[in-house]
Amino acid sequence: MGAGVIYLDNAATTPMADEVWAAMAAVAAEYGNPSSLHARGRDARAVVETARRQVAAFIGAAPGDVVFTSGGTEANHLALFGAWLAAGADGRVRRHVVTTAVEHHSVLEPCRALRQFGAEVTFVRPRPDGTLAVADVVSALRPDTLCVSVMAVNNETGAVYPVSDIAAAVKQADSQVVVHCDMVQALGVVPVRVEDTGIDLATFSAHKIHGPKGVGALYVRRGTRWQPVLRGGAQERGRRAGTENVLGIAGFGAACARLARIGMEEHTRHLAEVRAAFWQPVSRLPGVRVNSPPDGSPAILNVAFRGVRNDILLMRLDLEGVLASAGSACTAGSLEPSHVLLACGQAEEEAREAVRFSFSGMTTVDEARAAGELVVRVVSRLRRA
Repeated sequence: MGAGVIYLDNAATTPMADEVWAAMAAVAAEYGNPSSLHARGRDARAVVETARRQVAAFIGAAPGDVVFTSGGTEANHLALFGAWLAAGADGRVRRHVVTTAVEHHSVLEPCRALRQFGAEVTFVRPRPDGTLAVADVVSALRPDTLCVSVMAVNNETGAVYPVSDIAAAVKQADSQVVVHCDMVQALGVVPVRVEDTGIDLATFSAHKIHGPKGVGALYVRRGTRWQPVLRGGAQERGRRAGTENVLGIAGFGAACARLARIGMEEHTRHLAEVRAAFWQPVSRLPGVRVNSPPDGSPAILNVAFRGVRNDILLMRLDLEGVLASAGSACTAGSLEPSHVLLACGQAEEEAREAVRFSFSGMTTVDEARAAGELVVRVVSRLRRA
């Protein structure tokens, strides 16, 4: 990254940590296939299993319940389609899926795709303030509900959803419903212990926590009605066929171990300080609307500037050395306003004024304050133009 650039798009991806680079470099020469029984294969298998233990420890799971994938998108697909396949194999007449209207597209699109196979999908809308009520999710349940999928932290607004309470309420209403949670934006931001949540399936991605791209994980609680989607070899205990990405998996494990050493309390405190330093100068601007709930993720601040289109503002900020986004990187280039803000009841014009600033443990307080002051100057100039 160039000198003088302040990177505030960490919800899209994060820079790799030095410890992760080092861990990957240490195993880069391990060319063995982890499924091979000879010495090279055993060495590669040891790398994978060490990383599995590191990831499992950080998410609060048993190592045997962690399935490595190519990222969060694949993990979400495996979760949803795997639950659907298991229902068909059991002969259960459950064809109803409940999710929310503010999920990441890697959940929304698989849910829509399931309609081709006969599924009916209910999209629960959030409250106007961006929060999600447990009662609204539970009221969407039907006798034929197969799965409920609710994210832990919204990737655009940073809203933190009560997934443990939702899981408990859903299971109380119908213990046969499979509960899935996209935890990609929660990992490394809020404490995660999946075994304590009551969730059956959870998805994670390495590159959101200063790990490498192209690797993620699916948590499958023991006893969950779920079937593998990718068939072929017996990798990942038969739950996800395909030769493991040893290098990426080593990086994922190192990223989790790094955050475990730092400690979530210290990490979260730093994020809150950085966010506050950015918001202090920005808050003095007139006509500013905050789309992030006050008790949301400390790593995300979604702000709209009245009368200033987000695409123009982002281009100007880019030229000035501050990198941010209008929302999910998966919809970059789209002319459509944020589906999350529209689901919260905002008008299209309002949604087109929103910018997401997102922070990481590598963002300094001084950088955040300087970026906030620059935003004030750029917005003021655009309003005068």
